Amino acid sequence: MSPLVIASHNEGKVREIRELLAPLHMTVLSSAILGLPEPEETGKTFAENAMIKSKSAALLSGDYALADDSGLCVPALDGAPGIYSARWAAGDKTFSKAMEQIERELIVKDVKANGQPAYFICVLSLTSPDGSTETFEGRVNGTLTFPPRGTKGFGYDPIFIPQGYIQTFAEMEPTAKHAISHRSQAFEKFTDYVKMQHLKEAI
Repeated sequence: MSPLVIASHNEGKVREIRELLAPLHMTVLSSAILGLPEPEETGKTFAENAMIKSKSAALLSGDYALADDSGLCVPALDGAPGIYSARWAAGDKTFSKAMEQIERELIVKDVKANGQPAYFICVLSLTSPDGSTETFEGRVNGTLTFPPRGTKGFGYDPIFIPQGYIQTFAEMEPTAKHAISHRSQAFEKFTDYVKMQHLKEAI
């Protein structure tokens, strides 16, 4: 499984995935480095969108491709922003406007923004050069806080406090976040799968 293409143009996400993949000692590239286009995400679920991205990257690169589709879900907003988490940031891509929009919509619904339950979902999709695909899911529950706090994360990390903690994801050191995040949970399942595949090949 070398090299492995990370099917993303999001630098923060690619950096975090590289860190999570480090124990596997893989040669890792990204869609951005290879100049691959970003496919239109037309799926209705995180899994469908992850598969669209990994299949596109695998087809165009001829290598294994790993895609991540993740987002913040707020039950009080009927699960939004959900699969549209990145789109809420629009061309801004700093997510500041998206975080402001979440707070505004909670206020419109006349519910308390601070302490509002929320959760992050991550689905990884691994596609081989022949098109076969496996998916792996992780989830972490928590609450929202406003105004945003911290600069160490990306996306919605500054407004999300994982359950059992007082810091936002963006206030945590990367190693601390990786130990509990939705992405790390999905990667744990992915890593177990890769190790098992290597074991099968060795038998």
